[in-house]
Amino acid sequence: MSQTTKKALAASLKKLLSEKSMDKITVVDIVEDCEVNRQTFYYHFKDIYDLVEWIYTNEASKALGNKKTYATWQQGFMQIFRYVLENKEFAINTYHSINREHLENYLYNETYNLLIGVIEEKAAGMILKDEDKAFIAHFYKFAFVGLMLDWIGKGMKDDPSGIIERVNILIHGSIIKALENFRTDNHI
Repeated sequence: MSQTTKKALAASLKKLLSEKSMDKITVVDIVEDCEVNRQTFYYHFKDIYDLVEWIYTNEASKALGNKKTYATWQQGFMQIFRYVLENKEFAINTYHSINREHLENYLYNETYNLLIGVIEEKAAGMILKDEDKAFIAHFYKFAFVGLMLDWIGKGMKDDPSGIIERVNILIHGSIIKALENFRTDNHI
């Protein structure tokens, strides 16, 4: 029942975002739309931004699936773009809200999970420090998320497949090169 209630509250918030901006929506608006009382809302969430965070961490995280390999990273990144496009009003309103960090955290987490999977796969057989692998993943994560935030900020007009294709051209072989540069077994 708890997940059902949370999903219903999330659906109400998304519906309301098609009518008005995030900063104009109140808990009362959400509970009236969802036909529950305020206590029910506060039983599950401390405020609207807690609900936003729940949506990104629980609902949106399913977008990536198992696309975390070198051969499938482009599909994984496309899944993240698709989720944002399918939830355009939600993403844009979150982007323009004072608590934009929920959108950014979602994008950072999903992109990092995608990239660390690719890096772990390509680092197989190499001796590398975990912190070096994490550093590489974080470096590319910030580039990918920066591109996506720019895309969202400009109204999501560009075709995501074109962005991914350009990223692929730019980074082709560079993750493997970075891993090679960080190898600790190069000098053995």
